[in-house]
Amino acid sequence: MNRMIRWSWLIVMFFITVAGCGDDGEPEGGDLEVFTASFSVRESIEQLHITHAAPGITLGLYTADGDLIDEGIVDEQGSLIFRLVPSGGRYYIETMDADESEKSGPHRVMRFAGSVPPQSFYDSQVLRPGFNYIETRDGTQLSAYVSLPGPPEQGPYPTLVNYSGYDPSQPGEPLDLGDDIDIDFLCLFAPLLCDVPNHPSGLIGGLFGYATVGVNMRGTGCSGGAYDFFEPAQLTDGYDVIETVAAQSWVAHGKVGMAGLSYPGITQLFVASTRPPSLAAITPLSVIADSARSVLAPGGIFNDGFGLAWAENVLNGADPYGKGWEQGLVDAGDTTCEENQLLHSQKVDLIAKALENEYYDPVIADPLAPVTFVDTINIPVFLSGAWQDEQTGPHFGTMLDDFTGSGVKRFTMFNGVHPDGYAPQVLTEWLTFLDLYVARRIPRIDPLLLILAPILTESQLGAQLPFDQTRFAGYTNLARAIDDYEEEQPVRIIFESGAAPGIDPGAPQGAFEQHFDTWPVEGTSVLRLYFQPDGTLDESPPSASNSASTFRHNPEEGQIATVNDGSIWDSQPNYEYTPLLEDRSVAFIGEPLTEDTVMIGTGSVDLWIRSTATEADLEVNLTDVRPDGQESYVQSGWLRASHRYLSDVSTELLPVHTHFEADADNLTPGEWTEARILLMPFAHVFRAGSRIRISVDTPGASRAEWKFILADLDDQVRHSVSHSSVRPSSVALPVVSGVDVPTDRPPCNALRGQPCREYIPLDNTPE
Repeated sequence: MNRMIRWSWLIVMFFITVAGCGDDGEPEGGDLEVFTASFSVRESIEQLHITHAAPGITLGLYTADGDLIDEGIVDEQGSLIFRLVPSGGRYYIETMDADESEKSGPHRVMRFAGSVPPQSFYDSQVLRPGFNYIETRDGTQLSAYVSLPGPPEQGPYPTLVNYSGYDPSQPGEPLDLGDDIDIDFLCLFAPLLCDVPNHPSGLIGGLFGYATVGVNMRGTGCSGGAYDFFEPAQLTDGYDVIETVAAQSWVAHGKVGMAGLSYPGITQLFVASTRPPSLAAITPLSVIADSARSVLAPGGIFNDGFGLAWAENVLNGADPYGKGWEQGLVDAGDTTCEENQLLHSQKVDLIAKALENEYYDPVIADPLAPVTFVDTINIPVFLSGAWQDEQTGPHFGTMLDDFTGSGVKRFTMFNGVHPDGYAPQVLTEWLTFLDLYVARRIPRIDPLLLILAPILTESQLGAQLPFDQTRFAGYTNLARAIDDYEEEQPVRIIFESGAAPGIDPGAPQGAFEQHFDTWPVEGTSVLRLYFQPDGTLDESPPSASNSASTFRHNPEEGQIATVNDGSIWDSQPNYEYTPLLEDRSVAFIGEPLTEDTVMIGTGSVDLWIRSTATEADLEVNLTDVRPDGQESYVQSGWLRASHRYLSDVSTELLPVHTHFEADADNLTPGEWTEARILLMPFAHVFRAGSRIRISVDTPGASRAEWKFILADLDDQVRHSVSHSSVRPSSVALPVVSGVDVPTDRPPCNALRGQPCREYIPLDNTPE
């Protein structure tokens, strides 16, 4: 089911396609006069890149008829980029305020549609082990680091590409396993450990016998061009990277896969949507469904804890020499890296763009939202994610059913934190998938890796964790292995990661798992619990005709996180999961459950609210109150009340807000208004004896790295929640029956990503 309104995205793609289906862009009439200048101009895809110009001068962009269509000031590096230049014409670039006038042209820009080079363009590029450059269709050079599991002549090797704005092309270095482990000795058995690529998929893939290629996006590292968050040129670059790597003689089958977690995981979705013919499969881990609504502004509230902080970190890294390691290569004589830094100062400020767009503009945001285009992906997909991911968040779960074009898909979800996709419980399935669809071999784990695995998992994850090697042990026929694999249920839910019997508490290994045919899980029933005047939850609506509880807005709450010392990635994080504050929250709790209750999916907290202000920033939290007096975090949801308008694709368990400016509607102080809040995707076992608790308060103090830029309200503003028969507030929860729960209740401090605290009852403040 496609949940996002897609009309504007389709219109944009229509015009791009139409533009690429006309003539070749030659102007009508005779030849144009040719001018040269001291500055350099590279013709790109709907862009023109100027370098080596005089800093501070103004350059104008003119049509062949002499019409000025854009102008800009050359930066201190002598660079300038004209963006969004219409294709199909010829252009001149001329100085506007220099002492001596210069003119360059005519220049043309490439179209997105129809710009794919001939196969010979890819075949002509030769990549060797170590540091390389890959040329893209507009002439931009992207830095790449190639790591092979053996000499090229012993190939071909199955190959994985990691593509992002981090450091995947930084030259390799020995793996740091601590002072107690002799890395030089280990390198005798696994040479890769002394030349590890700077992306985890390079190490992991290499140990499994894969060649890996780490590529920096344009405008980052030693790559040319300027950075702009998932601009179309990054996608066409990704297409060119895949086709260039696949053309190498050391690549098995002439096809490659993509690997990576977080940024390089998200990137896979974008590149796969361009359908490069040599891309065999993708394995995106810890990803987003929507750049805006997943992380940057969940519920319409800007996340400056991780969302904006991540953007700032990426932008700083996109400065000239912003990564730091580029300078060493330039000092060693890499003139390409040196030249490529010149355009880096022309990066686009993602933070400013985000803050300028409080509302969702489909023309801007749809192309940055994977949920709007993952249905175009037509190759096998392996995706995993954690419900409590402190960076990219849990919203990815809302797009899983949109992968309608992928014949083969595998989804693995679990409670946990951002890097847990690299835990063996996921990697074993990851390797199986890659072996079948990229390596085209029956999955096997090298005995050497089984020896090294405890050392590696201990150093990287804090616990010795097992790899399963028995699943395809009896197979001798690849086609049979693939057929049997594709008969398996595609949705895998790992429960209670951190509480596996016999494993250190908090280590990323689940207690048990369950498999399903569909997402959302077929047969999910809705458990609706109503808020009651006495602070309880009940399946029956409240009977009071006029009843409500109230809490004060807390301006400080938005900047409070649950981990302020140490790392959320530790097996036992130093959580600061504080109790609810009286008169700053309202909370409602159910009776002890009489049987184990399994919940999988999204939920909806349906509130009737009124405020003394015109705005309200709201957070809802679902927790598990245990019989031992402890309270365990499960999941959250957020909403700025003026963004409460719902799309018509909303369901009982899935409220989808448009966040369109035209739909925004402030509250009227003193009037009751209905607002539904998405309870983000989760999976949790509420065991017999547990009680379900729902709280409502100001956003903050619930996530390890998410903080919020709250509406400008003072601490005397009050928000009320109704629990009357006329305006009954409630929560709808996704219950899945028939799931066997084979393990005992886990220790409260064991579940990864789920902080625990002493349960303290809260007396709601009556309105």
